[in-house]
Amino acid sequence: MKAMVLHEVRTPLRLEERPRPSPGPGEIRVAVEACAVCRTDLHVVDGDLPHPRLPLVPGHEIVGRVEALGSGVRSHKPGGRVGIPWLGNTCGHCSYCISGHENLCDEPLFTGYTRDGGFASHAIADSAYAFSLPEDGDPVTLAPLLCAGLIGWRSLVAAGPGERIGIFGFGAAAHIITQVCTCQGRRVFAFTRPGDVAAQDFARSLGAAWAGGSDQAPPESLDAAIIFAPVGDLVPLALKAVRKGGRVVCGGIHMSDIPSFPYRLLWEERQVVSVANLTRQDAADFLAIVPEARIRTQTMRYPLEAANEALDDLRSGRLQGAAVLVP
Repeated sequence: MKAMVLHEVRTPLRLEERPRPSPGPGEIRVAVEACAVCRTDLHVVDGDLPHPRLPLVPGHEIVGRVEALGSGVRSHKPGGRVGIPWLGNTCGHCSYCISGHENLCDEPLFTGYTRDGGFASHAIADSAYAFSLPEDGDPVTLAPLLCAGLIGWRSLVAAGPGERIGIFGFGAAAHIITQVCTCQGRRVFAFTRPGDVAAQDFARSLGAAWAGGSDQAPPESLDAAIIFAPVGDLVPLALKAVRKGGRVVCGGIHMSDIPSFPYRLLWEERQVVSVANLTRQDAADFLAIVPEARIRTQTMRYPLEAANEALDDLRSGRLQGAAVLVP
């Protein structure tokens, strides 16, 4: 099998030939059809997230076909299409797991971080954490749903039922969740890098009611705001934009430090919350709404060998939508 491998953070991935792995008990081996490139992959490669398992194959937005079953697997059959997300395994017995918060598990495994992921021609996954996907869908357009879609969905649920939703950072997650909001009758106010007219036009083309720079005030106060950009400076700006009782959701796994800000921005029962990882129920709920919302992902395809180029395009903000590697 071929794999793009990280041997040391802040260094380019290396293309390697490896033996095709055998699935262990409860595992499946998947022939990767596509793997989207997530900002979390960038945080792993750039050393923003501590202690990745090295050497490591990144990638956790995987779409592929089941090729082999480990002992005890009953949930999948050879040839079936599956999606493999960030959450790779949980302990099942800590207080978080047994209370329905497996996203906060004390002993988790994460695909493309603490276990090998999908920047490869083949991947191993725990069968209980792989989701069946439509057989007739395009794997490239499905791949971003496995994290950009899932963490966007969890962030939107955390934001609450408000009608006016601000989105700071208009990348892969934002372009999916904008479509969900439109389907639900909500209005999206998109905040991009100042002067990024292309991203603002992109947001409006997906149904955003307003789009402008993060240095601009929205035309009306927001019920909630979601911050996808890993920029702590956006938190006080988002608080300033939400109404009394409004909520600001930090949707990333990593963010630069949040600066001090006047208490008056938080007063009047405004809230700042974060979301972490995902649960399998998140996946079930979100994948059920995808056909109803007629979600269409915008993607840029790269061959597997161009993983470093895809990461660099994401790092420098040259992408609209999501980069996707195709072995």
